[in-house]
Amino acid sequence: MTRKTLISAFLILGVALCVRTAFGQSRHSSHGDAATEGTVLSVIAAHTDSKTDRILPTQLNLFENGVEQKIKNFTADPSPAKIVILVDNSQGLQVSVEDMKKAVMEFAYEIFEGDELFVIAYDTKPEIIQEWTADAKKLEASLSTLRKQGNPYLFDAMHSAVKEVLQPLMPGTRKTAVVVITDGLDRGSTAKYDKVLNELQQENIVVYSLQIPDRTGGAYRRDQPKANAIVTKLAEETGGLVFPFEESSTAAKTICDELRKNRYLLSYTPADASSYDARKLLLIGDEGLSLRTKAAQPPNVR
Repeated sequence: MTRKTLISAFLILGVALCVRTAFGQSRHSSHGDAATEGTVLSVIAAHTDSKTDRILPTQLNLFENGVEQKIKNFTADPSPAKIVILVDNSQGLQVSVEDMKKAVMEFAYEIFEGDELFVIAYDTKPEIIQEWTADAKKLEASLSTLRKQGNPYLFDAMHSAVKEVLQPLMPGTRKTAVVVITDGLDRGSTAKYDKVLNELQQENIVVYSLQIPDRTGGAYRRDQPKANAIVTKLAEETGGLVFPFEESSTAAKTICDELRKNRYLLSYTPADASSYDARKLLLIGDEGLSLRTKAAQPPNVR
């Protein structure tokens, strides 16, 4: 669809959603933190051709629940990145421990000056393998503790990474990411998928995935998406990307490059929307631009 067609479709959708929003605002004040301080989105933006011109706010259109928002600022963010690498450490994973180590080390070779890595491995519990470092030798030595045992509690590990590792860095550190190396299987977490996704979106944490072949063979999961679908959804809903595990070298370079060179901060003040309700986001731009951001703004309720 063209940009013009997409805008028209979302304006029509916005009329219907405004009715529901009005009722939400009659029950709750919409003048919370988001309304007074504005809302900031992390965006990956790049030209798809050879142009190197600065990307301007006038080249973008942002919608919340189909209602177009006025973009206040759109600025490049060249600051260092904090990247958590979350490694599935459980039994039955269809890759060797040595291959897992090599995949993690690819990021040590690709990070830029100032960037740091934090490695967590998980089975039934998350385990810190290496705290924040940019030292490749130190990281390599720490990976000797990787293994394959127990069940994968993916959502519990993701929750811990957000709450205990990344959230304490905020609000001073805005550029945060999780690279999860997994097939997407969760077997026993207390934390639920929706809760974890809400936490990631609330803090503008982008998720990238190195997808390992699904050990369940695509088995149906009664109370959550299939394993391979979880990998895709976590990335898509937070503005990230999915790479095949065997392309870990390409993945590490792509992720580190775009975090340093193509990361932007977009600010706006939400209009005609209750901060107590989840708001679907759509960001589109002029022809020749590639844009990614999270798919929704969670309710402004902790």
